[in-house]
Amino acid sequence: MIRLKSWEYWPFGIIQLPFFFYWLWLSLKARSLLFFSASNPGILTGGMFGESKFDILMKIPHDKVARSGLIVPPATREDVIQKMNDMRLEFPVIFKPDLGERGWMVQRIDSAADIDRYLQSVRTNFIVQELIDLPLEFGVFYRRFPSDSRGVVTSIVIKEMLAIEGDGQTSFKELILRKERARLQWKNLQVVFHDRLDSVPDRGEQIELESIGNHCRGTKFLDGSDLITEKLSESFDALSRQIPGFYFGRYDLRAASVTDLTAGNVKIMELNGCGAEPAHIYDPRHSLLRAMSVMRHHWRDMYRISIENHLRGIPFMTFREGIRIYRNFRATINHQ
Repeated sequence: MIRLKSWEYWPFGIIQLPFFFYWLWLSLKARSLLFFSASNPGILTGGMFGESKFDILMKIPHDKVARSGLIVPPATREDVIQKMNDMRLEFPVIFKPDLGERGWMVQRIDSAADIDRYLQSVRTNFIVQELIDLPLEFGVFYRRFPSDSRGVVTSIVIKEMLAIEGDGQTSFKELILRKERARLQWKNLQVVFHDRLDSVPDRGEQIELESIGNHCRGTKFLDGSDLITEKLSESFDALSRQIPGFYFGRYDLRAASVTDLTAGNVKIMELNGCGAEPAHIYDPRHSLLRAMSVMRHHWRDMYRISIENHLRGIPFMTFREGIRIYRNFRATINHQ
């Protein structure tokens, strides 16, 4: 019933289905099913699928991005720890697949034992990344038409991590089950917090249940559009112009304050290309119709950027090449 009454929990395919037909219409106009590959010439497929997260991170100015290293299996615990030492990283860190989607296999790693468990389950290249402990997490969507002199921020999502608050009387387990968003994560939470379920948190004690800011893992997405200012757009335009071949996508990042966000004083954990969504649409206050309207503008902007780049000499990816990359991407996901 929780999932049924709130569209934000509906399967991804249901929400995207209407835009399958819009994509076909835009493809007909562009005379290419893979027209979107020209939206970000510096990212494989424009960032729709199959792109390397690590390769994209390496394009971002080093002072703005979380320290990240690539691990290529087969690897041992010692290999991973050596990589962490080379990068001057200490526990906790974040592990995530180099090819991935929607929070798949992204994990916080707190110990050598966690490394062992991750290595037992992962069969693809993965990233070891610095855990950014700045207090605020955002998703900032940037867009620049090639014919325009400057780009703008079109969407900001504020990420509210899944947490519970103790009252000095209710057990840890009951606090989870009382909260709808946490109840949907019960299968995982009962494993992670198995030794605390019967404890009673103190009154006012705040307990973060999930440190990964992904909607699929219980994070609440809030519309932060009121944070968009000319100064903020200027900051992200200056940053984005330093990333070769990037015009359209979402930064997932942390900042110490809204002031730092506006000034571009941020740490970026990930940059997603044209396959990313303007995630503010998942704010529980927004209707499905409003989300659909935003997504229509999103696809229209993607199309315009792709066509403008194409007219400037950027080729569309061939259908054969796109199929090869997509099959490799799906095989990587399904092999896990």
